[in-house]
Amino acid sequence: MSVKEFDVLIVGGGLSGLRAGLELSKKWKVALVSKVVPIRSHSGAAQGGINAALGNHPEGKEDTPEKHAFDTIKGSDYLADQDVVMFMTKEAPKIVVEFESMGAPFSRFENGKIAQRPFGGAGSPRTCYAADRTGHALLHTLYEQCIRQGVDFYDEFFLIDLISVYNTVTGALTLDLTTGELVTFRTPYVILATGGFGRIFTASTNAIICTGDGVGAAFRVGVPMQDCEFIQFHPTCLYGSGILMSEGARGEGGLLFNNKKERFMLKIAPEAKELAPRDIIARAITTEINEGRGFEDAYVHLDLTHLGAERIKERLPGIRDIAIDFAGVDSIEKPIPVHAGHHYSMGGIGTKFDGDYCETSLDGLWAVGENAAVSVHGANRLGGNSLLETAVFGRYIGRKMLERGLPSRPSLDKIIAAEKATLDNIEGLFKRWESNSGKKAVEIREAMGETLSRNVFVFRKESELQQAVNDMKNFQKDFENVSLTNISSPAARKFNYGLVRTLELRNMIDIAEVTAFASLWRKESRGAHYRTDYPTRKDEDYLVHSMVIRNNSGDLEMHTKPVKLGIFEPKPREY
Repeated sequence: MSVKEFDVLIVGGGLSGLRAGLELSKKWKVALVSKVVPIRSHSGAAQGGINAALGNHPEGKEDTPEKHAFDTIKGSDYLADQDVVMFMTKEAPKIVVEFESMGAPFSRFENGKIAQRPFGGAGSPRTCYAADRTGHALLHTLYEQCIRQGVDFYDEFFLIDLISVYNTVTGALTLDLTTGELVTFRTPYVILATGGFGRIFTASTNAIICTGDGVGAAFRVGVPMQDCEFIQFHPTCLYGSGILMSEGARGEGGLLFNNKKERFMLKIAPEAKELAPRDIIARAITTEINEGRGFEDAYVHLDLTHLGAERIKERLPGIRDIAIDFAGVDSIEKPIPVHAGHHYSMGGIGTKFDGDYCETSLDGLWAVGENAAVSVHGANRLGGNSLLETAVFGRYIGRKMLERGLPSRPSLDKIIAAEKATLDNIEGLFKRWESNSGKKAVEIREAMGETLSRNVFVFRKESELQQAVNDMKNFQKDFENVSLTNISSPAARKFNYGLVRTLELRNMIDIAEVTAFASLWRKESRGAHYRTDYPTRKDEDYLVHSMVIRNNSGDLEMHTKPVKLGIFEPKPREY
C-alpha cells in the first residue's frame, strides 16, 4: 500500500468536487479522486438548467433571490432549512455570471442576455440553460479551469473507506482501478462529492456510477444519513428505457395527455399545470396509469409537436435525439411516451445543526452536492436547483476552509495505526469473500432494487415498507457471505469490476436499508414521500430531519434534527 499526502482530498469529479477543487487549489495542495474521468461524472447528464434570479426573461415577472427562496422552500414542503436556502439563492446570480466569465456557453436571448426558461414550482422564468445539455456544458467548463489551476487528478480511483482518529478524519483508503493497488490519501480535510445513489433502485435516470460511495463510507464511520426517505421520482422518464426527458421540455411548453386526450394537470394544478413541482406531477402521472388512463397501462404522452421543428431543434435537441434513438419517436412529429421514475436523492450525508454549511459531525469531513443533505431541497427538489447547489456550496466549502486554515492533526503514530486497522479490515473482507460460496453481488443487487422499486416507490404504505425493511435485513446477511473470487493480489484487482460492483453494493445496501427504515418511520406525507395510509402533512410531529445511525448492536437507530425555519411560515402547498 502506498501513501500520498495532501492538504485536502476531494472525492468526486462532478461539479461539486471540481468547484471546491478550483477554489482550494489557489493556495493548497489538492487531490481530486474520481471513480471515472471527471468529464464522465453524472453532473454531465443534467439537462434542463441552473436557477438564478437574473430577471432576463422578457415575459417574466420581476424576480429576486427572496422569491427564488420562497419557491424553493414551498417546493420543499417546508422541510428545507431556510437560512441555507436564502444563502444559495442570493449567491445564484453571482455563480451564473462566474460560469459565464469562465466561458460556459449559455443559450442567449436575441438581446444577448443569458436565456431563461420556466421550470416547475417557479414563480418566474429563472432557469438559465445551454440548450438541453446544461450540465455537460458546465462540467467541461469547470474541468478546464481545474486543469489550468493545477488540481492533481487521480482518475479511476475508488473510495473504499474513510480513516479517522477519535472524531477526526485523517484520510481515506482507495483502490487504484488501473493497477489494483490500495492507496491511502493522508490529509486533514476530506470533501465527499460522490453524487447520488439512484442505482439502489432497479431503474433510474442515474448513471451506473451513482452508488452512494461517499454516503456509505461516511455512515460506516458514524456520520448519520439524513432525510433518505425523500426520493425524487421524475415525472417524465422515457418509456422502455427510463432515460430522463428534461423538465426543460415542459418549460418550453410541452403538454401532458392521458389516453383520453385530457390534459390531466389542469385538474391537479390549475395554475401551474405542467409546471407544478415534480412530486405533484409524478403522482399525477402514476395515478393516471394506475387508474387505467395511461397508454398500454404504462405511460402518458409528453407532447411537443405544437412547438414546431425550429424550436425543438434549437432548444431541445438532446431530448429529440434520445426519443428517436431509444423509443423510435421523433418529437417533432409524435408525442413522447413517459412515466415517473427514480431521479434524485434529497437526502444523504447528514450535516451539523450548528456548523458551517456542509460540515459533518466528523471533524475535517465535509459533504457537498447530491451526496449531502445540507438541506436546500427538503422533501422535494425544484428543477434547476441541483446544478446551482453544486457550484454554490463547492465554492463555499473552498472559501470556508481557506478562511479556517489547515488544522492540527493527531499524532503520526495514531494516524498510521488507524490506516493499518482500515487496511487490515478491508483485506479481511477480501479474504472472506474469496473463501465462501454465497450469492453473487449482482443477485443481491437486483433483488434489492426490485424490493425498493416495488415497495418504496411513488406511493407508499405500512405493509410494503415493513416488507422492504425486512428484505433489507436479509440482504445484509446475504452480503456477509457474498461470493467473489480472485482478489488476493493487485494484479487480480486490476480493472476488476466484479470487485468494484461488490464494494459499491456494500454502500448501497446500507443506504437502501436506511431509506426503507426512514420511510416506515415517517408517518405522514410530505413532498416526494407520499404515504397512502397517512396522506396529510403533520408539522406537529414530523417537521424535523430524520437522522439515522447504526448503533453498537448493529441496528438502525432514528434521531431527529430541527428544521431551521425563517420568514416563510409553513402552509399547505397549492399550485
